[in-house]
Amino acid sequence: MSAMAHEPAVILIIDNDPIMLTGIAAILNMSGYECHCARNSVAAMKAVKSLALDLIICDVELGSENGIEICAQLREQPGIEDVPMMFISSAQTPDIVRRSHAAGASYYLRKPFDTEVLIELVGKALWMPHLIQSHTSAMPQTTAEVTPATSAVPRSNMRHALSGIRMPMA
Repeated sequence: MSAMAHEPAVILIIDNDPIMLTGIAAILNMSGYECHCARNSVAAMKAVKSLALDLIICDVELGSENGIEICAQLREQPGIEDVPMMFISSAQTPDIVRRSHAAGASYYLRKPFDTEVLIELVGKALWMPHLIQSHTSAMPQTTAEVTPATSAVPRSNMRHALSGIRMPMA
């Protein structure tokens, strides 16, 4: 995850179509996110091993590869267990939404899509408990602020914990 509260969320985009890949990256980059691109499973695995990711966006159909299977393999890597995943696809398969959610995806977006919807879903996917936890775990806390029996974020640390989560303005 992004180590400092002021750093942008780090997103890995996996798509074998170079135009779609750069288009998504450009849209999200202009919205304040740090984007990294991969066109296949090998590049995606390298990125997962070298980056502290906040979100993975993957096309379901990657030529000869299956995006859902690739993300299942990525999910096995240390540090990726709680990273939200979002699938995109032009596939008209009836059970594609069910399969993507079964694979652990937070959202599914059908191509072609509206850029505002993409930005909104990315913002929602990033609004996950693991980000709040990662931002609060780096903060010093006294025993008076948090009792061991609760996992709630102390009210005094909430503003700091949420400051690193960028919500795009519509």
